[in-house]
Amino acid sequence: MHRYFAQLSFKGTAYHGWQIQPNAISVQKVLEKAFSTILREEISVVGAGRTDTGVHASFYVLHFDVSEEIWDAQKLVFRLNSFLPPDIAVQKIWQVSKDAHARFSAISRTYHYYITTEKNPFQTETAYFYHGKLDVDKMNEAAKILFEYKDFTSFSRLHTDVKTNLCKIFHAEWEMEGEMLVFKIKADRFLRNMVRAIVGTLLEVGKAKLTLEGFRKIIEKKDRKAAGTSAPAQGLFLVDIAYPL
Repeated sequence: MHRYFAQLSFKGTAYHGWQIQPNAISVQKVLEKAFSTILREEISVVGAGRTDTGVHASFYVLHFDVSEEIWDAQKLVFRLNSFLPPDIAVQKIWQVSKDAHARFSAISRTYHYYITTEKNPFQTETAYFYHGKLDVDKMNEAAKILFEYKDFTSFSRLHTDVKTNLCKIFHAEWEMEGEMLVFKIKADRFLRNMVRAIVGTLLEVGKAKLTLEGFRKIIEKKDRKAAGTSAPAQGLFLVDIAYPL
C-alpha cells in the first residue's frame, strides 16, 4: 500500500462536520466517495481532526492509502475537483511515508474566528455578525491568561472520548482587519468545541459581563458549565496545520 497526504479546503455550511455519522452528510463521506470512484477501489480517508457542523476549513489535511502508486498527482487533483461539489476543493496530493498520519503527526493547528461588525449578506455563512460595542483591549488581556494554563476542561464539550484535556496554546489574539474582528489561536491540539467556547467566553469579557478574574476562575473550575455559551459555528475556520519537516 502507498500512503498519500491531500491538502484541501471546504465550506462547512452544508455538512454535519468532518466525521462520518449515520443519517447525516459529512465532509469525510463525500470525499471517500470521490476518492473511491476516481481511484476505482475502496478508499478510507483519515482527517487531521474533527470539525463541527457548519465549521469551515481554508486549510485541511487528510491521508489515504491506495494499492497502486499515483503517477500523476496533479491529474488526480483535477479529476477529484471535477467530481466534488463546489464547496469542497483539493489543492494538492503528495506521497508520504507509511507511518505519516494526518491527525497524529500534526504538531500544531491554527484557527481563526471571524466576527463582522457590519451586516453583510455575503458573510452570513462565514462570519458571526455582532452588533454592539466590544472592549477588544480587555478581550486581549483575557486571551493572554490562556497561556498560563494547560487544562481547558472548562472549554471542552462534555462526554467526549479524549483521554486528556491538556493543550499547549502558542498564540491567542484578537485583531481588527477592516470591519472584521478576528480571533487567531494556535495550539498543539484542541478539544471538541474549544475555540467556540473560548470565543463565546471572551465575548462576555468584551461586553463587560465578565471580569478578567472571572475569566481566570472559569478556567480553574475545569467545568464546562462555568464558561460562556459557544460562539456560532459559521465564524470558525481551521486555517493551518503544521507537521514536522
